Amino acid sequence: MEFEEKQRFAIWWLYLVMGATIFPTIAILVFSKDAPGLEELKAMYFAPVLAVLSPFLIVFLIQKSTLTLRLTDAGLSYQYFPFHLKPKVMSWTTIEKAYMRKYDAFSEYGGYGIKHRLWFEFSDKGYILNDKNKGLQLELKSGKKLLFSSNKIDEMELFLINLKKKYNIQAIH
Repeated sequence: MEFEEKQRFAIWWLYLVMGATIFPTIAILVFSKDAPGLEELKAMYFAPVLAVLSPFLIVFLIQKSTLTLRLTDAGLSYQYFPFHLKPKVMSWTTIEKAYMRKYDAFSEYGGYGIKHRLWFEFSDKGYILNDKNKGLQLELKSGKKLLFSSNKIDEMELFLINLKKKYNIQAIH
């Protein structure tokens, strides 16, 4: 019995924002009367070109990053590639409580991404990659908390209910 979900950021509009802010830089670099030629750019090791292209590369890498959440009867594992090179694995015995809950990404965590809860609560971390307002909350026996957003909210909730009934896992509420 296994449940798996993969999530990615959907931030296509950020390319438009970056294009609008980088356009003046390119225009000055190319169309000004003192614009450097190809030989001068080579002498500068293409630094201006790299400065213009690097924000697009960073957004591309963030957009291609993937959060994989896997729930089984033994526990759960999650990996946010490329930030986690290996999956992080937790057994149900290390989890005090696991349940679905509503959250507000902006007021609780300050937005989307890998975030710590606002107001310096560093033991409460959220992996929020979509604009839905419900996810899987884990409360660990160590006192730490993890929140995972989900695109498959109903499927995950049903899986947790079936997992609790079949294996009598006390952590699932």
